[in-house]
Amino acid sequence: MARKQKPPEPSRVPPEIVYKASVGNDLEKLTPKDATRVVVKLETTLRGEGQKGEALSGKFKGLYKLRVGDYRVIYSKTERGYLVLRIGNRRDVYAKGR
Repeated sequence: MARKQKPPEPSRVPPEIVYKASVGNDLEKLTPKDATRVVVKLETTLRGEGQKGEALSGKFKGLYKLRVGDYRVIYSKTERGYLVLRIGNRRDVYAKGR
């Protein structure tokens, strides 16, 4: 009797995380310690665990937020992974303009 073969597992390509150019400015406003903490949490969460952020609503519908202490990372999903749009303190990250 022939054994049923399992289909090969698809190779898991890690998601691509792209940062909008202005995110560099956002990170410069944080202390080096906080900036490192935010980036490490962002990278490990989105690459390792996948979608963990909370969906936003209202004028931010279609975007997601990731909480890192008092900071928020605003990002969107793309076909290849994620696009990080903004990083800032929870008090003003949603404010219009800068």
